[in-house]
Amino acid sequence: MKWKNLKRKVSFKAWVYIILRILVILCMMRQVEQGNLSNAILCVLTLILFTIPAFIEDKLNIELPDPLEIVILLFVFAAEILGEINEFYIHFKDWDLILHTTNGFIMAGIGFSLVEILNRNSTKVSLSPLYIAIVSLCFSMTIGVFWEFFEYGADRLLGKDMQKDTIIQEIHSVTLNEKGKNEVVSVPIESLTVNGQDWKKLYGGYIDIGLNDTMEDLFVNFIGAFFFSLFGYFYSLGKDSSVKYFIPKRKQKS
Repeated sequence: MKWKNLKRKVSFKAWVYIILRILVILCMMRQVEQGNLSNAILCVLTLILFTIPAFIEDKLNIELPDPLEIVILLFVFAAEILGEINEFYIHFKDWDLILHTTNGFIMAGIGFSLVEILNRNSTKVSLSPLYIAIVSLCFSMTIGVFWEFFEYGADRLLGKDMQKDTIIQEIHSVTLNEKGKNEVVSVPIESLTVNGQDWKKLYGGYIDIGLNDTMEDLFVNFIGAFFFSLFGYFYSLGKDSSVKYFIPKRKQKS
């Protein structure tokens, strides 16, 4: 087969899949060479996650639009290979927020499709576009909350740091009220010594043990979910078709 003919037969989605798999395999070989087996296993997990879209289409009789499948593949690669192994979460401040926003958008699309499929294939159920949009938003937020549960569990039980800490310079708490009243006491962190080290000088303050990270993740998840739900609402009304490329559909029987 000639190269030009091969290029015509292979879709853009297939090229993305092939290129990402090659990059992951090269990354895995590098991690094995460096003796970092945990990252090598993460590469194997990434390759497994790459097969999930195809598994869904083959086994669950669900059709995933190519743009959605490409976004999912890029999302997995960005989260595992770039984010974890290449430490993009540390080097790029908003990397985690970008991924959580994308996740909110994708999960809203999946939630939307679940209700939309039921609504279109049932003679007993007739749901309004607003109801479908609200369910889509709630589904995405629920997935986001479960993920934060997972991060908290990993940090609490396994000693990980998935909920990244934020340096704070001031504490606001009723716990510090010496009179025992429900009145907030604000205490600026002017000096802080931990195990003989001056943390104020080294880090600029104390850490919030992941609370700010969790709330930021949920907030940007909401933003992604909200915009998809808004577009999905107009899609259900027949006034906008831009999100059809991100909505899984039930395969038509041949």
